[in-house]
Amino acid sequence: MDFLNDNIKKKYFKYLAAAFGSALITSIYSIVDMAMVGQYHGPEGSAALAVVAPVWNIIYSFGLLMGIGGSVLFSTIRGKGGGNEAKSNEYFTASVIGSVILAAVIWMLIIFFDRDLLLLFGAQDNTLTLAREYVKPIKPAIPLFLFNQMLAAYLHNDKNPTLATGAVLSGGIFNVFGDYFFVFACDMGAFGAGLATAIGSAITFIVMLSHFFSKKNTLRLIRPTGLPDKLRRICVTGFSTFFIDVAMGILTILFNRQIMEYLGTNALAVYGVIVNISTFAQCCAYSVGQASQPIISTNFGADKGDRIQQTLKYALGTTAFFSILWTVLSLAIPNTFIRIFMDPTPEVLQIAPAIFRCYGISFLLLPLNIFSTYYFQALMKPVTAFIVSVARGLVISGILIYLLPAAAGADSIWFAMPITEALIAVYVVSRMIRYTRQLKPDGETNHIRQAE
Repeated sequence: MDFLNDNIKKKYFKYLAAAFGSALITSIYSIVDMAMVGQYHGPEGSAALAVVAPVWNIIYSFGLLMGIGGSVLFSTIRGKGGGNEAKSNEYFTASVIGSVILAAVIWMLIIFFDRDLLLLFGAQDNTLTLAREYVKPIKPAIPLFLFNQMLAAYLHNDKNPTLATGAVLSGGIFNVFGDYFFVFACDMGAFGAGLATAIGSAITFIVMLSHFFSKKNTLRLIRPTGLPDKLRRICVTGFSTFFIDVAMGILTILFNRQIMEYLGTNALAVYGVIVNISTFAQCCAYSVGQASQPIISTNFGADKGDRIQQTLKYALGTTAFFSILWTVLSLAIPNTFIRIFMDPTPEVLQIAPAIFRCYGISFLLLPLNIFSTYYFQALMKPVTAFIVSVARGLVISGILIYLLPAAAGADSIWFAMPITEALIAVYVVSRMIRYTRQLKPDGETNHIRQAE
């Protein structure tokens, strides 16, 4: 496979299929766990896993920080040619070292301070007990979750996206059946769901390691020069993708508090379903970014602007499809989603359509805004990607979540994300047009100016 010469359309859609499968299975992990534990322990079981959710956000986001940040630099260097394989592998090695350090820190925090963390995330009484039961078998496998995110990014950039998808799929299938077996057949409850998840992550890790024994593998561990500077560049490049996952956890906490203050438990139950739908929509956007990033990064390094523009065309078409799909579904069948995730009361069914139809408008621009961070990263524009991710994930959204209910009434909180996505989209489109116009036709060695 050749990022610089192969047919762009075939290459993009092959990578899209692989990335979509990986992203979808990853999101199903937490949803299946919550469904199984909720069926076994009741509402307290679902609440316990909701409390654990920020833990996953932290682990996955640091894996993406090292994986996306390093692999963008890895592919850009390789696109320049001239025997730069050793130099690109210095970034792979730096990503591995960074992942080991971060995994060790997170591992120690969760092993020794799991109770404090879960209390911080909202656990109380029996919810805390169930959450700790779920986390207990996961503790030994915590580094694997971070390594899996990092390795998946590099496998995509080392031209083996199929293996990355197969690895995630293998672990995901085991997790689904393992959940049922351990939770119900073995009567382990929350502990069994955690055990299935831990084993599933180990299976994914083992399958990914097989890449290093294949003929396709060009990844090598070599001694990196200037390790601190390389880790800094990886963190700067990957920060935007990292922050998207972190912000999702922060926004959920902000929404939870405001909804309980202004609207009550029934509205919070509906929001819980919306979070799951939003997770699927975001996974679709991730898949577009992960499919296009290796192609764009490599061709950016080789000064092939025409191929970048072709890739962008297919990526924007895909984001438009996902935007329309999730918006239409949210507006058309809100109560169907409610019934999938819970046994609703009449009160919940009464308020859900209006909530879905306000919040669901945000899905029209969500895929574009998330994809844009991958695009800007691939063009070595980390500052622009940073502005998009932080403004969308915390600054504008956070202000609106607190301001709208106080200024315009409780129900106006559901417009916080549609307004946020619209404001961010204006900036995204303007930057995207500017940077794309600066790309030079294939063969002209004049990059986009690096200063932002």
